[in-house]
Amino acid sequence: MKKPYSEYLLSNGFKVLLKEIHSAPLVSSWVWYRVGSRDETTGHTGISHWCEHMQFKGTPQFPSSILDRAVSRDGGMWNAFTYFDWTTYFETMPSDKIDLGLRIEADRMVNSLFEEKEVASERTVIISEREGNENEPAFLLGEAVQNAAFRVHPYHHEVVGDLSDLKSMSRDDLYAHYRNFYTPNNAVMSLAGDFKTNEMLARIRELFEQIPARPTPPRIFRPEPAACGEHRLTVEGPGETTYLDISYHASAAKDPDFFPFTVLDSLLAGPSSLNMFGGGGISNKTSRLYRALVEKELAVSVSGGLTASADPFLYSVVITVNPKRKPDEVLAAFDAEIKHIQEQDTPVAEITRAIKQARAMFAYGLENITNQAFWLGHAEMFAAYDWFLGYLERLATVTPADLQKVARQYLRPQNRVVGMYIPNGMEVQA
Repeated sequence: MKKPYSEYLLSNGFKVLLKEIHSAPLVSSWVWYRVGSRDETTGHTGISHWCEHMQFKGTPQFPSSILDRAVSRDGGMWNAFTYFDWTTYFETMPSDKIDLGLRIEADRMVNSLFEEKEVASERTVIISEREGNENEPAFLLGEAVQNAAFRVHPYHHEVVGDLSDLKSMSRDDLYAHYRNFYTPNNAVMSLAGDFKTNEMLARIRELFEQIPARPTPPRIFRPEPAACGEHRLTVEGPGETTYLDISYHASAAKDPDFFPFTVLDSLLAGPSSLNMFGGGGISNKTSRLYRALVEKELAVSVSGGLTASADPFLYSVVITVNPKRKPDEVLAAFDAEIKHIQEQDTPVAEITRAIKQARAMFAYGLENITNQAFWLGHAEMFAAYDWFLGYLERLATVTPADLQKVARQYLRPQNRVVGMYIPNGMEVQA
């Protein structure tokens, strides 16, 4: 069967993925760099995210003062994201205007200025972002749990970085990071939309193939050792609400266990969206944890999160505790549900519903051309696009035995961090 996309490798190592979709006169173009918070060392946490910000501060050809206006004038939108394993930039524009997006990305791959005054200005912006996050209980608790879960692996720290590093990093630190990682042989371009493949490939070659390759930057490889017991922690902060964050070490996206884990997540807490733009329309009110915790008035809400990552990350369940209940009471009810799924076969009808909901959530993330181009490149950051193409088929093969195996292997107390967020001044109730 013919592939629904085309794949090319330019002479400088730049990988290009093209997918024609002629349903609307739009093209979405993404450039993905294999660099994220996992590539940062102590003293430089947050540097990848900061470099992403600096890519919007201009080049000699495209000064920052004209960039937003130029894209908007042509009816386009653009943005960027930094995550654990990658940094990406995209433009979605009318198909006859996408050349501007291509020229911007080819130019800023090599010519971003990183002017001292812009670095200083953006330092203030990012520190403000960090301090704003610290007013959010979910951020404070999530960061504490993540720090505790990873002692060795660089997934240890948040993408935004640590405040002390944001205050101390220099312009030269940022520019060196940019020059090390922003190289064509460390990047993937993914385009989807209304174009002709041969013409688009010719234009990409014209713009990008002249950029010389540089040595492939080494990536930090420090596998996290197996957890040796449950870790519990308490965070105090602003607000009036108590939260629990129960996070288990999970599988990487390319691990076969990821697919039954996805179904398990759907069954327990409702399906997670793997798309940066989210999904929608899927209620978690039929999930086991909703019925056991929310309907029984132990919790106000419950949600689960499974991340498609290159290395094993976390499966996290976040619970908003009912103010009339004690956190340990909620945790006991949670553990009872986990034990139930580990020890008893899950009815096939319930698994079928969980799969159907996970499939629907996945489908909601494919509804437009921007999302199609997103997945074309995103899957390359942790596996390959064939992972995406086989995703729904792999979900459909999950059996009760697969589900029970994953629950027993991963959802053990010895494999988790339990974080409790207590509002300032509230006494911790056992």
